[in-house]
Amino acid sequence: MRAVVLALTVALVVPEFALDKTYVYKYEALLLGGLPHEGLARAGIKVSSKVLLSAVTEHTFLMKLMDPLLHEYAGIWPKDPFVPATKLTSALAAQLQIPIKFEYANGVVGKVFAPAGVSPTVMNLHRGILNILQLNLKKTQNIYELQEAGVQGVCRTHYVINEDPKANHIIVTKSKDLSHCQEKIIKDIGLAYTEKCAECTERVKSLIETATYNYIMKPAAAGVLIAEATVEEVHQFSPLKTQTLAFVEIEKTPVVPIKADYLARGSLQYEFATEILQTPIELMKISDAPAQIIEILKHLVANNVAMVHDDAPLKFVQLIQLLRVATLENIEAIWAQFKDKPVYRRWLLDALPAVGTPVIVKLFKEKFLAGELTIPEFIQALVVALQMVTADLETIQLTASLALHEKIATIPALREVIMLGYGSMIAKHCVAVPTCPAELLGPIHEIAAEAISKNDIPEITLALKVLGNAGHPASLKPIMKLLPGLRTAATSLPLRIQVDAILALRNIAKKEPKLVQPVALQLVLDRALHPEVRMVACIVLFEAKPSVALISSLAGALKLETNMHVASFAYSHIKSLTRITAPDMAAVAGAANVAIKLMSRKLDRLSFRFSRALQLDFYYTPLMVGAAGSAYMINDAATILPRAVVAKARAYLAGAAADVLEIGVRTEGLQEALLQSPAADESVDRITKIKRTLRALANWKALPTNQPLASAYIKLFGQEVAFVNVDKTVIEEAIPIVTGPKPRELLKAALKALQEGIALQYAKPLLMVEVRRILPTAIGVPMELSLYTAAVAFASVNVQATITPPLPEEIETMTLEQLKKTDVQLQAEARPSVALQTFAVMGVNTALIQAAVMARGKIRTIAPGKVAARADILKGNHKVEALPVEVPEHIADVSFETLAVVRNIEEPTAERIVPLVPELAMQNAQTPADYSSSEIPDQAALRSATPFHKTLCLAVPYIEIKGCIEVHSHNAAFIRNDPLFYIIGQHSSVVLALAEGPAVERLELEVQVGPRAAERLLKQISLIDEETPEGKAFLLKLREILETEDKNVRVSSESSSSSRIISSSSSSSMSSSRMTEVRTWDVSHFICIFRLPPSWSLLLTILFFYHQLLIMSITLFCLQYMAPHGASKAVSSGSTASSFEKIQKQFLGNAVPPVFAVIARAVRVDHKLLGYQLAAYFDKPNARVQLVVSSIAENDNLKICADGAVLSKHKVTARVAWGPECQQYAVIAKAEAGVLGEFPAARLEVEWERLPIIVTTYAKKLSKHIPMAAFKAGFRLERVSNADKEIELTAALPSQRSLNPPPGNCATEYNDLLYVKRSMEFYFSVHDPRNTHMVKAHLIAKHAELSSSNAMPLVSNQKFS
Repeated sequence: MRAVVLALTVALVVPEFALDKTYVYKYEALLLGGLPHEGLARAGIKVSSKVLLSAVTEHTFLMKLMDPLLHEYAGIWPKDPFVPATKLTSALAAQLQIPIKFEYANGVVGKVFAPAGVSPTVMNLHRGILNILQLNLKKTQNIYELQEAGVQGVCRTHYVINEDPKANHIIVTKSKDLSHCQEKIIKDIGLAYTEKCAECTERVKSLIETATYNYIMKPAAAGVLIAEATVEEVHQFSPLKTQTLAFVEIEKTPVVPIKADYLARGSLQYEFATEILQTPIELMKISDAPAQIIEILKHLVANNVAMVHDDAPLKFVQLIQLLRVATLENIEAIWAQFKDKPVYRRWLLDALPAVGTPVIVKLFKEKFLAGELTIPEFIQALVVALQMVTADLETIQLTASLALHEKIATIPALREVIMLGYGSMIAKHCVAVPTCPAELLGPIHEIAAEAISKNDIPEITLALKVLGNAGHPASLKPIMKLLPGLRTAATSLPLRIQVDAILALRNIAKKEPKLVQPVALQLVLDRALHPEVRMVACIVLFEAKPSVALISSLAGALKLETNMHVASFAYSHIKSLTRITAPDMAAVAGAANVAIKLMSRKLDRLSFRFSRALQLDFYYTPLMVGAAGSAYMINDAATILPRAVVAKARAYLAGAAADVLEIGVRTEGLQEALLQSPAADESVDRITKIKRTLRALANWKALPTNQPLASAYIKLFGQEVAFVNVDKTVIEEAIPIVTGPKPRELLKAALKALQEGIALQYAKPLLMVEVRRILPTAIGVPMELSLYTAAVAFASVNVQATITPPLPEEIETMTLEQLKKTDVQLQAEARPSVALQTFAVMGVNTALIQAAVMARGKIRTIAPGKVAARADILKGNHKVEALPVEVPEHIADVSFETLAVVRNIEEPTAERIVPLVPELAMQNAQTPADYSSSEIPDQAALRSATPFHKTLCLAVPYIEIKGCIEVHSHNAAFIRNDPLFYIIGQHSSVVLALAEGPAVERLELEVQVGPRAAERLLKQISLIDEETPEGKAFLLKLREILETEDKNVRVSSESSSSSRIISSSSSSSMSSSRMTEVRTWDVSHFICIFRLPPSWSLLLTILFFYHQLLIMSITLFCLQYMAPHGASKAVSSGSTASSFEKIQKQFLGNAVPPVFAVIARAVRVDHKLLGYQLAAYFDKPNARVQLVVSSIAENDNLKICADGAVLSKHKVTARVAWGPECQQYAVIAKAEAGVLGEFPAARLEVEWERLPIIVTTYAKKLSKHIPMAAFKAGFRLERVSNADKEIELTAALPSQRSLNPPPGNCATEYNDLLYVKRSMEFYFSVHDPRNTHMVKAHLIAKHAELSSSNAMPLVSNQKFS
């Protein structure tokens, strides 16, 4: 019985308006943008009015607004009041008060009618009111769900109807889920190449877009009356929208329509108006577009002369906006006026492609065919224009006709650009119109079929790339005809065609992954195919986001895989996917974690010589931002160079994802050419292979002509914009261009221009980013989220050259002797500057009013420079001078601020801008609910709204210039500890250059080559000779200083270990007092042979820990048992090293003059010498080179010495020392190549005599990664057993204060628990180059004599000398 009563009640819930009555309502709508926290600024608008509803017929009604008023808001919420927009209201009053007509039956709004004088913007405001009246009420249900039409489209709507008998009214609650709409009204600009990341938005629960309607209805004579209606619409990262409609009274006076034709204006759904052409960053009143375009052009040209102007990026955006409004006739008139003025012409050619209207493509076509555009200008303009233009059917047909034009067909590079752009436009059109017909690709399918029949490889390649850009599922069948294994005819095609065909499936996989996945998997598993084809198919398979079953099938098949490159590539790809955190790849990552357990772990030990895939990413869920990078390296077992390398960057932002950049390089033609050369013979050694390979590259004329040697491509946002193939034909065409007469003519013209003087000013503007999303609100006002970035780079260059004697008229007749006698002086001044502005906007954007929250960033840099250079070829003197130049106060200026902005078209100069975070924000505005769950209120109170200001300075030595950076920051972190609150506010930094001390006249860099090098040195170079009394005294003093430092930093564990050894040696006849006199020079030595056991890290630890222990033990032994026994086991290998060490002590400057000198100095007004000089010496008989860098300042003996020599055909050595007289620090390196066993080997020996702490610290950190890097690079590691269980060490004792064992081998096995690792092989040596006599000892300690006690008996069977 209750259900029946309820049903009867519901049957009455139908709003009715009597024919003879006018219903008066009070209406108010509010839209506010900003963060929902008190004390922060917000921006918005408010509309208030009386609404009169009157019935004309049973289902036709009139609605009229009375006393409408618009309000603006930009201030601190909720303290500041709304401000009436009086002038704007007056300007719109006539339109707002025109009654509109609409159909209304059973609570559903039908068609809407209005005179032509009502603008779309005002019409949308009426739709916002009518949207409240939209009620799809069912007579038999009180809770139900349906898809309901509204201002924002057809969206999922949930109804709940309740009755309140006490108040005698019915409550209807309607909730709209705006994220689930069948037909959502939305306009995206610049997002055609992005992918919707539904998984990204699902993670953030607050991103649900909802609109809630609450109605209170009272019974009336004809049905029910809407007494009150409230609407609240909420979006994450968007303004708050509210509406109220309250019943006031019923009047007898009907609403009378105006005397005009009422035209059909559509339905309840929002109609986009001029906001599409209106940029949200500035409101422009366009009265005369051509005149305003010319005015801005003149402003840009006039104000960007010496350097870029601050407002140049904003003016460039204004120019683009005006060009979008202008007609084709207007633009043609402007072009005709300025096409012969180079500066104006460049600004126009940079701005027109960014306009993005079909008019621009038509203009470029006409001007190029008329010969008014050069080929480079046309290509540059089309690359941008075809990506920016609105892709409608008219533009697609225009581009197709352009690609097929006979003039375009004669220019291959231009035709490729247009064809690729044609595919991109089809892709954009299909995004806007999901039901785009396959007939759009008809011309490309025909071109591909004809090219296949003629076996035209370049044309097939181009067609595949166009189909890949389009990404239409209808292209799958034509592409599959070129896939190997699936069609027998495809196997005869070149490998690169097969690869391009597979890559063309990538964009199709994004739309229809189920169609591509089985095709890609079949190609991967077909072992008859080329490995590169299978690996490229693997890339496509994983981009299609396969299921767990598909990835598991692949993992199971790889267990039996015989090709290690395919196995390594697939395994590394799956393993990389297990670490992916991006939401859209979460399912694939889970599947990869399952599949990796099914595969063999041995594949994880393959080196980087095998093909690999790598993927890394980062994603921050609260802000929905992230980045990902992928790299694919496809190798070939037969050659060293990789066959292909691909790198890709992907970005995530606010629920969208895009492949920002991708670069690929292939060398398959070069690989095959090398394989056909004699270098491919496996029976020869590696050196011979290298020689034959170089000979094959030199003989490029013998290379094949039917395939490219290498190719490369670049993709932006998933669309291939350019590609290049390098083949024999290209090389043959390039050689005459380089060696022919044209380069000589260019050289002659350049030299002539240099002598006359060159003054160049060049500006390059660029609209880097334009991303917009416009969506209607329930109020009928559009809300926009947009991101703009514009930049202008400017350079002013002046160059003047003086050549003595003047060059002959015919430069090609000039001889080498004439060139040697030429003196060239060059003076150049450049002032490069860059200005960049970026805007992120969220709020209302219409042609009448803008109210939004804006983040604005600015960067401006200026780096002037003035250089003078001179080249005296005859004297071998070359000098470059950096001369003083006027430096601006701010070299770099960076700022970022968040603002609340409101402006209207009637008062463009009265805009109100309020910082989002006021300087005097009070902490008591926060509430405990505002804090994060992990935050303690008392701690949060410590973060104040007080601005942060700091200045950091760094003085540049010698040139007396101090660089400072001033940082100012003021954010909203006092409200909540969240990254978003740290970002909003005002932040700025300024880089200053301040002069201090004596002025610097210039900076000089001089190079003197030849016998006059010694004359140019400003300070005589001499090194301390260790054999002279002065040298010995200097070294003794330096040694005392260093030993004192050693005592201060000596590790206590080392000293305790040494003391235990001394005290426990019962066979020693030395007293403890004698032992304290024994000191070891701090020397370390390290040899790395790239055949090391896996116990590398433990080995280094043991060597480091017992370094001092070994030295002290062996020194003790040698002091006890020194006797003239001779050296029965002299190490022959040390003779070469010893001779070089002896030669190293000789300063070449005492015997030979420097071959060249380099002087770098600062010339100051006080004539103080500051700077450095370098002298290079060459000892040809000994194949030795010595470089000495020294300071030219007085009383500064700091020097850097580099000494290198070739000891033999396969061995080189070098020594670098620095410090006072090159005696404080030193590093010696020796490199040797040869054969170790049956394998080629290389040995690197590094020896150091005291290094700075910072060097040793980072060297230790780096050494931890060497074993894994060597392992991954493919070096062989072996364990070496030690049957003799002995320690063998050959040592040299030149004095009581130093220990010098020549390089020896030490194989040991430890059983003690302290040394866990067994069977280690290593090479150890300690060396002191200052030795004057050698005492060698061969020490053997049997394993049985090694114990955990402190005693270590030593047995000697050697004689000493």
